[in-house]
Amino acid sequence: MSRVTEIVWVDAQHPDPGDLARAGSYIRAGQLVAFPTETVYGLGANALDAAAVAGIFAAKGRPADDPLIVHVADLDAVAALVTVLPPIARALAARFWPGPLTLVLPHSPAVPANVTAGLGTVGVRMPAHPVALALIRAAGTPIAAPSANLFTRPSPTRAADVAADLGGRIAMILDAGPTAHGVESTVLDLTGDQPRVLRPGALTVEALRAVLPDLAAPGPAGPTDPAAARRSPGTMLKHYSPRAEVLVLDGEDTARVRAALADVVGAARTGGRRVGLLLVDEDLAALAALPPGPDLVPLALGPGIDLPGQARRLFAALRDLDQAGVDLIVTRAPASAGLGLTVRDRLRRAASGRVQRVE
Repeated sequence: MSRVTEIVWVDAQHPDPGDLARAGSYIRAGQLVAFPTETVYGLGANALDAAAVAGIFAAKGRPADDPLIVHVADLDAVAALVTVLPPIARALAARFWPGPLTLVLPHSPAVPANVTAGLGTVGVRMPAHPVALALIRAAGTPIAAPSANLFTRPSPTRAADVAADLGGRIAMILDAGPTAHGVESTVLDLTGDQPRVLRPGALTVEALRAVLPDLAAPGPAGPTDPAAARRSPGTMLKHYSPRAEVLVLDGEDTARVRAALADVVGAARTGGRRVGLLLVDEDLAALAALPPGPDLVPLALGPGIDLPGQARRLFAALRDLDQAGVDLIVTRAPASAGLGLTVRDRLRRAASGRVQRVE
């Protein structure tokens, strides 16, 4: 049933305590509140209330086998959620929390089965956004929160994105402006013999290896262990997807990739398709000779060396190209170092695995 969703502007650094108290009361009452984190906007419910958590799945159209991440405001809150908090988890929390790192650990009986998708593990993290931390404290409970979007859509980095997907389905949206990182947290599994990144995110593999030299990480083509990947959200092949078809070109020879981009765009336009170009500044400049027209919508991700900027702009750009009415989005995968691994992962899933290798 449709309802009126309250949208409240809050100062990102100094949110109004009254607004946060009202949002916290919604959470305690079993309702859903969308809120900003440093990564993307999350859709929050009381993590210890199975009925409230079920509302997340209903609002998003999310399948029950996709686990949720539980957000806490301090490390002490984790103890009630897990059966063991190993020393390495404490060391990682001391180094990277608050921040975009989710730790997968064995869950305690206090965590409802629908949070964990029936698995023996739960993902926990402490967000770095002042509004997120203030909301958790105001609610007085850990908050389960996937991204605040319809399932498989690009994650929301602006409150308007949340309203476009979930307006009329949830109680409140806390609007604190665009998010800082623009991609989700890195998910790290600590339950096996070797620490393993299940989902690359805003915290790079290189930063984690400073603490975990033996860290196992997914390659450029994604995780190789489907059973392990299931312990993390955001690992299905179709995910983060706009309505338009997405084609990702991948290759080390820049001249050949740019030539292939021009060929793909030309063929699509000849076939009557409206094409969005989602590229870094240098690639767009190299393709400036393409004939302009209403069937070509270029959108810049920023300089090629600015991977944090590309990650921050990615999901908003996919949504903006949908708004522009393109049929096909053509983009290029960055190199897999640093945040490039994360951007590659999101582009591959946005394209449902449709990646064209250019040799």
